[in-house]
Amino acid sequence: MKFIHIADIHFDSPFVNLTDRESLGDLKRLEQRKVFKKVIDYIKENNIEMLFISGDVYEQKYIRKSTIEYINNLFKEIPNTKIFISPGNHDPYIKNSYYNRFKWNENVHIFNSKIERIEINDIDVYGYGFDDFYCTDCGIEDLEIEDKNKTNILVIHSTIDGANIKEKQYNSISRKLLEEKGFDYVATGHIHKIDYNSYENQKIVYPGSLISLGFDEIGKHGMIVGEIEKEKLELEFIPLSEDDFVEKNVDITDIISKDELVEKINELKIANNELVKIILVGKRNFEIDKYEIYKLVLNERIIKIKDHTKIKYDLEKIANNNTLKGLFAKEMLKEKENASEENIDIIEKAVEIAFEALE
Repeated sequence: MKFIHIADIHFDSPFVNLTDRESLGDLKRLEQRKVFKKVIDYIKENNIEMLFISGDVYEQKYIRKSTIEYINNLFKEIPNTKIFISPGNHDPYIKNSYYNRFKWNENVHIFNSKIERIEINDIDVYGYGFDDFYCTDCGIEDLEIEDKNKTNILVIHSTIDGANIKEKQYNSISRKLLEEKGFDYVATGHIHKIDYNSYENQKIVYPGSLISLGFDEIGKHGMIVGEIEKEKLELEFIPLSEDDFVEKNVDITDIISKDELVEKINELKIANNELVKIILVGKRNFEIDKYEIYKLVLNERIIKIKDHTKIKYDLEKIANNNTLKGLFAKEMLKEKENASEENIDIIEKAVEIAFEALE
């Protein structure tokens, strides 16, 4: 049996913290549609029998009905493919969700908070869906596979071996427990990084997010294509995402003006498929207003600027001087002694502004 496994599409995500450019959110939402259509086209061209979607198909808070209709219309194009969806923490099966109040195409099965088994010839597909934005116990411990002679597949949104309190809120399941249950394939989601070939005979698989959703998701994104029989599993990862998020450091230690910095940023070589975050590092010689600099950047592939620079002043040396600057430096050194990292940045910015005013 040939299948595709995807997860974490997050349709209609607002992308509010991703960029300083207003239009990029719209472009990323269009990419979500384009890449999802690639999945459907692949299914049509390769006669894929089952599609497993392991949660976070959309953002409950932002999803539009038109987007749901777009997804369902694509599902109608593959009527011979059985589609199994396991709602996750961003798209739980709640009272007002589209999983509950929309009429999906007949080839779509959406799991709810009661673990269910669907029989299809010699394959049993088990599944579970979140019914809230958090889940601490899906009941997997009590599940027993009914027929171990069949090919048994589990579709679920989960955190495998979640250790801390936050991870345990998102359906933490131990890898050992799942392996003991005896599933031939576990199609899971939630972790946006692909994990399908980390160890020998791996059957518990994360396909990663369908497209890269931010700078914390560096690397390729796409789908798992598999073929499964009892005692036989073949997997392949096919990248689909069109844009790669990259970070580029710009050291400003030897730069003496805003104009020179802007010129250096505009000279950076950036590929057509790269979305870039510029990280300013080093010791600064002038006050930096990253928003002012951003307005002068010419390449629209640069979507964010972060200022990680430090002031060039030697406070301890200046504090030894019996001057107004020296007195101010002494006070700032005292303030920095027990300050948090965030407050240290504020103190250093205050020192920079004060010293410039005292010149």
